[in-house]
Amino acid sequence: MKNLLFRTSAIAIIMLGATPALAQTGGTQDNQEFQANQELLSRIERLEAELAALRTAVQQSTQNITTAIETADEAQATANKAQKAVKKVAKVAKSAEEWKNTNSIIHLAGYASAGYTNKQNANDTFNQVQFSPIFHYQYKDKVLLESEVEFKVLEDGSTSVGLEYLTIDVNLNDYATLVMGRFISPVGQFRQNIHPSWINKLPSAPSGFGHDGAAPSAELGIQLRGAVPLGAVGDSGLRMNYAVYVGNGPELELEVEGGVTEIHGIGTAGFGRDIDGNKVAGGRVGFIPIPKLEIGLSGAMGDTAIPMEADRSYRILGADFAYQWKKFDFRGEYVQQEVGALSSSVAPETWMWESWYMQGAYRLPRNFEAVVRYTDYNSPHSSQRQEQWAVGLNYLIAPQVIAKIAYEFNAGVVGRDTDDNRFLAQLAYGF
Repeated sequence: MKNLLFRTSAIAIIMLGATPALAQTGGTQDNQEFQANQELLSRIERLEAELAALRTAVQQSTQNITTAIETADEAQATANKAQKAVKKVAKVAKSAEEWKNTNSIIHLAGYASAGYTNKQNANDTFNQVQFSPIFHYQYKDKVLLESEVEFKVLEDGSTSVGLEYLTIDVNLNDYATLVMGRFISPVGQFRQNIHPSWINKLPSAPSGFGHDGAAPSAELGIQLRGAVPLGAVGDSGLRMNYAVYVGNGPELELEVEGGVTEIHGIGTAGFGRDIDGNKVAGGRVGFIPIPKLEIGLSGAMGDTAIPMEADRSYRILGADFAYQWKKFDFRGEYVQQEVGALSSSVAPETWMWESWYMQGAYRLPRNFEAVVRYTDYNSPHSSQRQEQWAVGLNYLIAPQVIAKIAYEFNAGVVGRDTDDNRFLAQLAYGF
């Protein structure tokens, strides 16, 4: 296009240069020559117009080329940014692959429940609102940290927060794990295995197996637990599980009733102090002679004390069993806590709390389950004693979601709440 512009410009310049000479001889030329000159001028004008159009076209082409170059540069810059982003994503994806081979595992579990209670001689109420997340942090197959935090809505609408347990577990070998921290008492079956609301088949605990009853709740100390085969390898062989511990032990709770000082109960919440300076040692041994049958024996002994008094003996005895046969589930447990006599004490007598229960459950069609439980709780205080029959019906909404209704027939001291029957309903969810 530049060569065409050059040629056209040269022709126009030559013709324009010839115009003055033609004009000087116009007076001596004939009309024919004048007309020829006019035609030449017209052609020159057309050439000039074409030249202007060519200049405009060249300028437009140059501008388009410049724009195209700028667009190409922008596209290249965008492509470079995209390439960098792809490399960054690839780097992040590569680092994410490291999680597949991590040495640490974090796991969240737990349970929650809400309930309703309609009790004789009391207003019915919605209650039992509880949330208990359980945290697990494991390093390889060597160390496990486990902890349960309990949130509860109280009668006045406030929320209580408690640390049910927190332990660091070190796996010594296939048969032994060392546990240190605050742990649920290994005495018996109910407290350490059955008490979560989504596992317990009734909306309540057996009398005496709650806090400050006949069964210890928790301990702060060190524990060794595990399982070993005692017979032939396989499901049919005799097996044994065990748990032995040493801890700070319980504390005695005093009350004055009728001008008499008494030991109201044994506090076993897992204290971070040892008021008597002497530890309590004990544990449980469970035997599995045949599949789905377990028989356990528990015991502990040591010292405890009332603050500002001398030590006195402390002892626990317990036995339990659990058996599953087809659609039936049977279990039972006995536990006894005893505080020895001390003549110099404000409450010098021997004090003993004991309780036992038997429970049976049967799986019905369409995910229903029927439950019946008998409990007999004996205490040195008549106001605490209770004999109870509980019957219930459960519906398994999902493997870990259960709806429960139950009615308790309670027999205690007339006029006490331990003598009042009650209807219970509960919805529990384990995760």
